[in-house]
Amino acid sequence: QVQLVESGGGLVQAGGSLRLSCAASGLIFSTYTLSWFRTAPGKEPEAVAIASWFGTIYYADGVKDRFTISRDNAKGTVSLRMNSLKPDDTAVYYCAASAFREIVVDPSHYPYWGQGTQVTVSS
Repeated sequence: QVQLVESGGGLVQAGGSLRLSCAASGLIFSTYTLSWFRTAPGKEPEAVAIASWFGTIYYADGVKDRFTISRDNAKGTVSLRMNSLKPDDTAVYYCAASAFREIVVDPSHYPYWGQGTQVTVSS
């Protein structure tokens, strides 16, 4: 059984930083593309950062130069370092895994999801 468990969300002031972590089990971690999505009220799910199992990295335009995704295949974890946070970054953040070998932003291609962690950025 595949499980993805996120941690690290919370409340932070604008300009602050947070680090999200996701621990995976039940899959061959190194052969999966790992992603962070976020969902804000009234908005579609957005792929924020993706680390393919080939090593390609993707960032959404709104988070480039502020967010950093990293994966540790030996530990089966993927993290998202978020700096210079803005109120618009407020959302539920989800870790997701896909067997696609390269970057894929469509959430329908991700069969495995974590439970989500709330990130709230106050102004």
